[in-house]
Amino acid sequence: MRLSETQKDQIINELKISAIRSSGPGGQNVNKVNTKIELRFNLNESAVFTETQKQRLGVKLKNRINSDGVIVLFESSERSQLKNKTQAIAKLIGLIEKALTPVKRRVKTKPTISSKLKRLEKKKQQSTKKQLRQRPDL
Repeated sequence: MRLSETQKDQIINELKISAIRSSGPGGQNVNKVNTKIELRFNLNESAVFTETQKQRLGVKLKNRINSDGVIVLFESSERSQLKNKTQAIAKLIGLIEKALTPVKRRVKTKPTISSKLKRLEKKKQQSTKKQLRQRPDL
């Protein structure tokens, strides 16, 4: 399910974003600049989704939701705080859209006649190949 622009804006308004020091290599930049983004979205208090949507999100994203009903994401792939912020927001919106998308049911189909014939012909070829490899009867 695709979210509308107004829903995305509402989600962004409900976010709590904080910047923290990033770990790993990077020299002075890592030591003095808070580039890692911690993004928090309280699913239970959100006015964007209906109760059924909240339940579906709770089930689908249960590994990312803590005991308070808050989705917590971290992003530190870029050296810029702004880029990390935009990536974290995009990741959250992508997770939500994927979780709200209903699963398509598989439609059972039968194999076509030509595919059955091809399979049988392939089996015959394989059988003759194996028979030719056997030791001849004397």
